[in-house]
Amino acid sequence: MVRSSCLLFRKYGNFIDNLRLFTKGGSGGMGYPRLGGEGGKGGDVWVVAEKKMTLKQLKDKYPHKRFVAGEGANSRVSALKGSKGKDCEIPVPVGISVTDEHGKIIGELNNEKDKVLVAKGGLGGKLLTNFLPLKGQKQIIHLDLKLIADVGLVGFPNAGKSSLLSRVSHAKPVIADYVFTTLKPELGKIMYHDFKQISVADLPGLIEGAHLNRGMGHKFLKHLERTKQLLFVVDISGFRLSPQTEYRTAFQTIILLTKELELYDEELQTKPALLAVNKMDVPGARDKFQELMHQLQNPEDFQHLFDKNMIPQKTLKFQHIIPVSAITGEGIEELKDCVRESLDEQANQENSASHEKQLLNLRLSNAISYGLSR
Repeated sequence: MVRSSCLLFRKYGNFIDNLRLFTKGGSGGMGYPRLGGEGGKGGDVWVVAEKKMTLKQLKDKYPHKRFVAGEGANSRVSALKGSKGKDCEIPVPVGISVTDEHGKIIGELNNEKDKVLVAKGGLGGKLLTNFLPLKGQKQIIHLDLKLIADVGLVGFPNAGKSSLLSRVSHAKPVIADYVFTTLKPELGKIMYHDFKQISVADLPGLIEGAHLNRGMGHKFLKHLERTKQLLFVVDISGFRLSPQTEYRTAFQTIILLTKELELYDEELQTKPALLAVNKMDVPGARDKFQELMHQLQNPEDFQHLFDKNMIPQKTLKFQHIIPVSAITGEGIEELKDCVRESLDEQANQENSASHEKQLLNLRLSNAISYGLSR
């Protein structure tokens, strides 16, 4: 396996992952009735993905959050065909989903320079419109950022995700002895000696009921939609949100995390998943780990530990289960290697599936051509 060197972090101060904007296409220009001249079309409003843009920068630069395109030029004797109004471009980060005010998806921008039309300009005046121009389209849009990463970390608060990533990266994320240590997403990259890079999204901790938007709720879960794989991080000693809530063992934590994903979006359960069992330096961790492995191998034998509505319909099968300790460094290199191995395997499977699909299409095409030629 290839050994990795470090994990580099990019932190988001005052993180914003959604914005509501007013957009309006430009009005068309006046026609010229006597000479049959046509006014210019109004400019359009586009949302365009830029590599180093953030929604916070967009909000700071355009505090009124109004975007209006230019008006089309009037038709005149020296230019019977009026020129088109200037388009308006809204710069946004990669990974934006654009929806209208009713929640309907207008488009998604997953790559740099992707663009989506959100407000059309009005037609210029012409014979068809009695030479009167039309107004541009008005539309309220919502920009919703869903981080794009190779790996998304899944875990209840205090699972040690920040500590674990601090250990492997030598970065200094905020770590404290309270429940919600991570309050905003952080993106990092595992850098390997052969220059391979794997992006990791460290996201705010879930709580039970997150699918109902409790705690960080959808603010957390939506970012998992665009990750290739999931890395569960659990505390070997279990989890308890507060003295008023029920204590959960490591096994119960995994089941409840799985259920939250299922209730939010069943598609999340189809993603390849790994499990990092953290805090293996605490007393009794070895015995608890052996018990956890037994439970994961025979989950149906332990369903009595849960209410029926807490049991997921599909139990996740982890590709790798790695015991780790952010304090001692145990299992850190193995964890990095397993992440690399799993992603490489997924890429190979996707390439093979794509190749088989191309071959099938080619055979079908040849068969159709042969049939037509007979």
